[in-house]
Amino acid sequence: MSDDDVRADGVRVLITGGTSGLGAGMAAALLAAGASVALTGRYAGRAEVAAQELGAQQTGRAVGIGMDVRDEDDVARGVDQAVDALGGLDVLVNNAGIGMRTVNPRFLSEPQPFWAVSPDGFRDVVRTNLTGYFLVARAVVPRLLEAGSGRVVNVSMNHETMVRKGFVPYGPARAGAEALSRIMAADLEGSGVTVNVLLPGGATATGMIPEGFPPDLRAHLLDPAVMGPPIRWLCSPAAAGVHDQRIVATEFEQWRAQREPGVR
Repeated sequence: MSDDDVRADGVRVLITGGTSGLGAGMAAALLAAGASVALTGRYAGRAEVAAQELGAQQTGRAVGIGMDVRDEDDVARGVDQAVDALGGLDVLVNNAGIGMRTVNPRFLSEPQPFWAVSPDGFRDVVRTNLTGYFLVARAVVPRLLEAGSGRVVNVSMNHETMVRKGFVPYGPARAGAEALSRIMAADLEGSGVTVNVLLPGGATATGMIPEGFPPDLRAHLLDPAVMGPPIRWLCSPAAAGVHDQRIVATEFEQWRAQREPGVR
């Protein structure tokens, strides 16, 4: 079975941070596989435009929702809106995040030591990249438990990024999200709701890459579409029961082949 044959027909998915980058790449892949997708962004207008553009190119249904993952009241409202629009939820993809350029625009060429990071910058990254995962999962998972099944996919980054020089607060926030994912998986063991971690496997060509990034290096950045095959599979019947796994998109085919020897 090829990746193009993996279907997610009728699966209802909420993707946070779905207006661009990895989120938009995953949304496009799921829509092409027949899923219905609610994608969120901080600004409703941008989310609605992104949904219209993605939906026009694919077979599935896309809905754009303005939702600030840093605020529990806005999350509750946004999740309610997604449930109303899609008629329920089957999968949550926690993806919303902001990068190092929000605290240091030159983070690659001029790494900033942790003591030079502003408290406000630190708080905003952690509130978005870690607390946001908690708040959205907190709002969605009880609904999945009530339904008796569901899936959570938390997007992460390479372990090297979490401990890299000059990567406070992005590194600690991503490390925290991975720890949160493992605890969520332990808490949900045997419940019918699964939790897995998905990461691209390298730097990707998204808005998190700073301006002035060397063209020769930019050519080696991963296309956000790299997340397509694994997220389609994770939302498909083939991934039923897959739980507490850390899946690297660039290594997905090898990982899946080892897990399912008969798949070609």
